[in-house]
Amino acid sequence: MDKSRISESEWLVMEEIWNRHPITAAKVVENLQEKTDWKNQTIRTMLTRLIKKNFVRMFQKGSTYLYEPLVDRTSVVDEESSSFLNRVFAGSCKPLVLHFVEKGSLTPQELSELKRALDRIETGD
Repeated sequence: MDKSRISESEWLVMEEIWNRHPITAAKVVENLQEKTDWKNQTIRTMLTRLIKKNFVRMFQKGSTYLYEPLVDRTSVVDEESSSFLNRVFAGSCKPLVLHFVEKGSLTPQELSELKRALDRIETGD
């Protein structure tokens, strides 16, 4: 994967492609215009950028041009998460988790899941 980062706006375009590929540019535009106030050309420009960054490829099937991801969502999430962790928390998970726990951003169910995950790590399961 190209080490370029995906902008917040490009992330929305990628979500459309990951969730519905192969997909036409017109369908990406239609779906995103329902959620945003972006113009057709803005969305098409982001598609072009994602192709240049090697996140997406365009191919022709008959007379239709389709878009599909060149990278899976999990890989991009892993890379973005690592980048965020390094930038904001000096690469350490502990302050990240403490931040969200102390700020009350986790529901009781999420806290239970977190406790179970920590228990599994601690016991090696």
